[in-house]
Amino acid sequence: MLIQYGSAPLHGTISMPPSKSAAHRLILGAALAALSGHGRSTVHPVDLSNDIKATLHAVQQMGFSLSYEEATRTVTVEPGWQKPGSCTLDCGESGSTLRFLIPLAAALGITATFVGHGKLPQRPIGCFDECLPQNGAQLVTEGGLPLTVSGQLKPGTYALPGHVSSQFITGLLYALPLLPGDSTIVLTTPLQSAGYVDMTRQALSYFGITVHPTKNGWQVPGHQAYTPGDVTVEGDWSQAAFFLMHGALAGGPLSLKGLRMDSTQGDRAITDLMLRFGADVEEENGVLTVQNPLAGEPFAGLCAMDIDAGEIPDLVPALAVVAALSEGVTQIYNAGRLRIKECDRLQAMADNLNRLGGQVETTQDSLLITGVSRLRGGKVPGYNDHRIVMAMSGAALRCDGPVTVTEAESIRKSYPGFFDDARALGGDLHVIHDR
Repeated sequence: MLIQYGSAPLHGTISMPPSKSAAHRLILGAALAALSGHGRSTVHPVDLSNDIKATLHAVQQMGFSLSYEEATRTVTVEPGWQKPGSCTLDCGESGSTLRFLIPLAAALGITATFVGHGKLPQRPIGCFDECLPQNGAQLVTEGGLPLTVSGQLKPGTYALPGHVSSQFITGLLYALPLLPGDSTIVLTTPLQSAGYVDMTRQALSYFGITVHPTKNGWQVPGHQAYTPGDVTVEGDWSQAAFFLMHGALAGGPLSLKGLRMDSTQGDRAITDLMLRFGADVEEENGVLTVQNPLAGEPFAGLCAMDIDAGEIPDLVPALAVVAALSEGVTQIYNAGRLRIKECDRLQAMADNLNRLGGQVETTQDSLLITGVSRLRGGKVPGYNDHRIVMAMSGAALRCDGPVTVTEAESIRKSYPGFFDDARALGGDLHVIHDR
């Protein structure tokens, strides 16, 4: 699919989609509560992005009974569990689905073969290659996917690095409470994306699961049972970033509803970052409004700054666009993990912004961005990456011509309604070709 973005600013009010990160976690908690056999659980609202579809299908293949009601966007999990003899779990392109379910399959004693698509088969799973076999599971792989997990996970000590992906930690935090004894997670390197672990601990608490922080990790009591419940998915701060980007660059006002101001999502930091760039961001009665009264001036009154991306990797594409149109030099650093996402996001953002007339350099773990007052427009690749495609909508706001992006269908991974929502706010975008 080719999408063409124009320079029309967005304005109005929009409800943010439910958090994909939170939905993954709550769906798994609801499924594990079915093990008790004591009642159904519901999770809502849930949008059927491709990543969430992968998790729902994989959970069904693992022997849980669940359904989705489109009218209410509700996932319902029925009590009970039928352990499969073996199963194949297609994780699509979802790193969360893969990394959350590998230790969970081992904890449940399921023989499962994990497969995936896109870049997922090449994304790291080496953390589990080391700590799971030391505690009773068998992993068979020739490197990446397919990966077959078998055996029965045992209580013990699980050592893994904290700087690769918090998803490995989340997978263990879901699996270890099910074991017949206490376990300990020990981090061998400092933790990054701590906000995602906080989200996990919060989601676990909704289902009655307790974990205890330690100096270098967590102590996880065994013999715990997930309890059924009805849980609500909060709005998605990582998707809100793209609309805050629009308001900062083009003026707004643009108001966002459905976000928790006290959210544990690390990407809530986007509010302070847009303020630091120079946009006006205010919250009143749960509604977040962004505007920029200087949008008609050179650089729109936005100024460069240094940004540590260690805790907020998903914000980097949107931040890079704002930085590219801010006065001065912005360094976005501590971002090396973006090279192993759906694409190499550091290189992709640098290449795309430079194609449009920006000035961006890369190092192994950073972007060095010298702001320009205008871009020239043109055609750029989407890299089959949802966040790259959505970020380029912001670049078009300050281009002398439209921006055409390939592989625009990749938004279905996380935010299938992005184009519709942008149009509803007055955005100038249309599909040139839909294959």
